[in-house]
Amino acid sequence: MELITYGTRSQHSSRFTLEPGQELVLGRSPEADISITWDDRISRNHALLKVQPKQLSVSRLSSTENQIFLAGIALDDFLLEPGSTFVIGSTTFQLLDSASSFSSPRESPLEEVTFKPNELMKVRYRDADQRIDVLAHLPELILDARNDSDLFHRLVTMLLSGVKHADAVAVVRLNDEDRVEVPFWERRRQTQGGFHPSGRLVLEAVKKSKRSVLHVWAAKEEKEDQEDYTAVAEFDWAFCTPIEEGINGRWGLYVAGELNQPYQVSVPQGAGGIDLQADVKFTELVASIVKSVRRLNQLERQQAGLRQFFAPPILAAIGDNLNTEILEPRECDVTVLFCDLRGFSQHAESSSEDLIGLLGRVSQALGIMTSHILDFGGVTGDFQGDAALGFWGWPFSSELAPLDACRAALAIRNAFEQIKLQPDHPLSDFRMGIGIAHGRAVAGKIGTSDQVKVTVFGPVVNLASRLEGLTKHLRVPVLMDEATAQIVRTKLHREEGRVRKLARILPYGMEKPVVVSELLPPESIAETLTDQEVTCYEMAVEHFIQGQWEEAFRLLHAIPPSDRAQDFLALQITRTNRIAPLDWDGTIRFDSK
Repeated sequence: MELITYGTRSQHSSRFTLEPGQELVLGRSPEADISITWDDRISRNHALLKVQPKQLSVSRLSSTENQIFLAGIALDDFLLEPGSTFVIGSTTFQLLDSASSFSSPRESPLEEVTFKPNELMKVRYRDADQRIDVLAHLPELILDARNDSDLFHRLVTMLLSGVKHADAVAVVRLNDEDRVEVPFWERRRQTQGGFHPSGRLVLEAVKKSKRSVLHVWAAKEEKEDQEDYTAVAEFDWAFCTPIEEGINGRWGLYVAGELNQPYQVSVPQGAGGIDLQADVKFTELVASIVKSVRRLNQLERQQAGLRQFFAPPILAAIGDNLNTEILEPRECDVTVLFCDLRGFSQHAESSSEDLIGLLGRVSQALGIMTSHILDFGGVTGDFQGDAALGFWGWPFSSELAPLDACRAALAIRNAFEQIKLQPDHPLSDFRMGIGIAHGRAVAGKIGTSDQVKVTVFGPVVNLASRLEGLTKHLRVPVLMDEATAQIVRTKLHREEGRVRKLARILPYGMEKPVVVSELLPPESIAETLTDQEVTCYEMAVEHFIQGQWEEAFRLLHAIPPSDRAQDFLALQITRTNRIAPLDWDGTIRFDSK
């Protein structure tokens, strides 16, 4: 069971789950089991609640001043049935049995009307101004609802205002076992007792016809002559209008009332009586607006979530109807970018007393990485602690994928270099390394039956990660494999970026050597190598690979001392007195990651 609370303001609503055997204190104190802090008419400890299997025992504590009202009567002790309410001060408490099920009346309705699409279009309202005024507040009502319970409460109250002949309104749900559940209901006069919707009517409207269905049992004078008239059919008429189907069941709006005269399907314009067709039309309009606004909210939430992973062009392709078939995994050519923070372990140790602060700084750094990945049309595939993974070439293949990955890498590099110039910046002591690789992979929704994420899988991902790790050894910020480097050399404009071949290496755990290159900013950027110096360095690399280490060492001396990459190559040369080993094959082998 559940206890729902409602105050005078929309934010004054709460939902408490009740389990049989519990004893709970209700009061205004924050320490109370059921805390109602907004109502000063409720004492700090006002009542003791004892949860029974199908009832709730309510006892007012002797220290309280204000009464507890059940159906308008002040009581100190009473048993509350599911569906009933009690009031303290300006707060209403309603007990709900979320697993309630109601059987249909024993007798068939005198008349059943199933309303076909557009059948009610010509029906005119005799109180149009009042109904329009109610509808005008409906979108705001839905958007302001904090949760489903709050929404149900608002909807039921609004329908009672808009359907003036209705005596009871409920939000109903048909679960997977075709049992009728009533998350919320309300009667115009609470003193009239409980409320039991017709399961037969709900089943017909929500599951079978999926249209508004009206049942009429009898008018009041006819009903008085029927000795076996059932309690379930306590109303003369009721109709149910489907709202929508969702993962939690099939929903509908249930409206019921009484007739003061024999029933007419359609009341002529200007005649007395109840025009049920107009009431059904109004309720269908409410259901349509509810469905549309909830669908819009759902789309906005989904789009906001997807926006963290996909660039705008991909979101546009997925469309407003979220055609996720495009996200199914498939093999394709991708360019993978792996970006990692430098010195994270050291920061974690030094910030052990402020891990939340460290998390905030890391999140800010990851935000820089992902924003540039998205800016250049990439997909954010994963986070691994202090590292971010981005990839291009999926869900749409593109010859520009390697170029866009490199543009993103250069933008990330530039962002961190600018931050380094600001000593007071929270990220000024962070450094980053980036590895980029191009090749075949499987990309899309990857995971288990319980959890999936959009990411990329294959050797190219491992290679990008290894290249990122090698940036520490080769002492450069961005490393590329040969496949990416060849594309960049021929297609990336030199005013955007350049390539510098660094070495042929065999990363730890891999079987095939890889020619690695550095992605450099354009020559126009301050404190970067000139084109002539890049050419000189690459000549040194070729001599190094061919075993001509003396010449390679000489060429390295023409490179500015500020360039750290030459330190790595010079170290390899000087280890053997500038003489290549007899078994030299041009490959530098790493015995660790």
